[in-house]
Amino acid sequence: MKTRYLITSFLLAALSAGLISGCSKQLKEDPKASLTPGTYFQTQNDLDAAIAGMYAVLAHDGAWGFTNKMTTYFGADDLTTDPGLNKGNQREFDQLAGASDNPDIGAMWSGPWQTIYNANNIIANYPQVNSTDAQKNESAGQAYFIRGLCYYYLVRTFGQLPLVLSTEAGNHPPRSSVDSIYALIISDLQMAESMLGTAKTQGLPTTYSASAVLADVYLTMAGWPLNDASKYSLASTEAKLVMQSAVYDLSTPYDKVFTTNNCSESIFALEYSVAGNLPNRSFGSTSVPLDEVATDGSSGWDDFYPEINFFKKAPACTRTDLTFYTTLKLRQPDKSFVLTPWNSPTTHAQHPYYKKFRAGLNGDGVNETPTAINTIQPSTNKETIIVRYPQVLLDFAEASAMAGSGPTTESYDAINQVRARAGEPPLVAGLSATDFQDSVVNERAYEFAGEFGMRWFDIVRLQLLPQITTGRDPAENPLTHPVDQTRYLAPIPYSEMVLNPDWKQNDGY
Repeated sequence: MKTRYLITSFLLAALSAGLISGCSKQLKEDPKASLTPGTYFQTQNDLDAAIAGMYAVLAHDGAWGFTNKMTTYFGADDLTTDPGLNKGNQREFDQLAGASDNPDIGAMWSGPWQTIYNANNIIANYPQVNSTDAQKNESAGQAYFIRGLCYYYLVRTFGQLPLVLSTEAGNHPPRSSVDSIYALIISDLQMAESMLGTAKTQGLPTTYSASAVLADVYLTMAGWPLNDASKYSLASTEAKLVMQSAVYDLSTPYDKVFTTNNCSESIFALEYSVAGNLPNRSFGSTSVPLDEVATDGSSGWDDFYPEINFFKKAPACTRTDLTFYTTLKLRQPDKSFVLTPWNSPTTHAQHPYYKKFRAGLNGDGVNETPTAINTIQPSTNKETIIVRYPQVLLDFAEASAMAGSGPTTESYDAINQVRARAGEPPLVAGLSATDFQDSVVNERAYEFAGEFGMRWFDIVRLQLLPQITTGRDPAENPLTHPVDQTRYLAPIPYSEMVLNPDWKQNDGY
């Protein structure tokens, strides 16, 4: 039987027991507050707590937390950031000019590495735990899954990485090749497939979670920088395993996906809890304009919004209406509200915003009426969905078309499931493989608009950056770096380069 590991319920205990390191700046250092191998891992409860700590690190401000989401992915056209206020560090990446000493780059690097360290601890020590084989294997499967997921995030963001498979990495681990890193990712996810169960449980990966990520891994490997077209077939196979499971579907209305924890299409998500001191700050007021002030005086953060032309090119459908927030509620000095179009010169940013992130659960997020805002909550209990079912369908659609001589009936059916839920007509039949791929990539852009780098990683694997920057609206932050291949990877943080003098910085930095 699976145990539900709510990351928030263990956060404070994990911190005090040394399950999570407070150190976030150096890969070479063994975190001072980490588990002591051979002494801590004795019972299943110990193993459960270690796993909870692993998830907590991943969910905090690094990795899939707030800070990370606001950095390199501004290189994509579905995200841009405010030209003023305190968004300078994020704006550098929006302008393709992020540097290795940018303070925000550290969270992107250290959060996943600390999670990998904790996963390595679990993998090294789970056999000695006094528990059943089934329980131990389930625990180890989660560690393999999370380690593979973290390496997948890191290799796409930074390229060559140290290959660290134990808690004894040494002072100066060398960076390994990208293909070596992908080999580890595949191995870890295959281990997770074999060790995890099939029952869907909120906040926990299943064997299908591993298959879904594997499908995306193979699809990515077919593009830049490996360009291994043989991986399309493998991506198709893994995605089909999830599709045939009948565990997930698109029955949840699009706007409810982002307000419902453990919805029908959630394949893997990180859980949050305000009461547990681990709030989700990626939602709530992050997509609320500064112009909007609630009746209680709380205000939005105005952190990010879509580029103007990305919004203008969105297909006319229900999903677009639910995705974008285009009529702003400008609070007046007398505390009344005036409804104003997004492009009015009276608005602060003159941009549309993301509607789908505004509302949370049980009063979290934005509590509003059509004409007024009552409260704005910057921290919510909303889970962050890392993998949802439309990704599997679109991965399959693209991979199955590119693996053969063009799209099959199954390829069309997969993308049309997503389009039907979005309120779009079926995709026109008879497309070539490349035209069909373009249609799938465009569908992914708007299905996952604003969601954790989904658009950016498509831009990278298909080398679309010159194309998407050509039609950039003059109102956007001006690009301050040439549009070239060096922008596809983020720089290794300066602090890491100092600690590891044998490393070569990524090109262009």
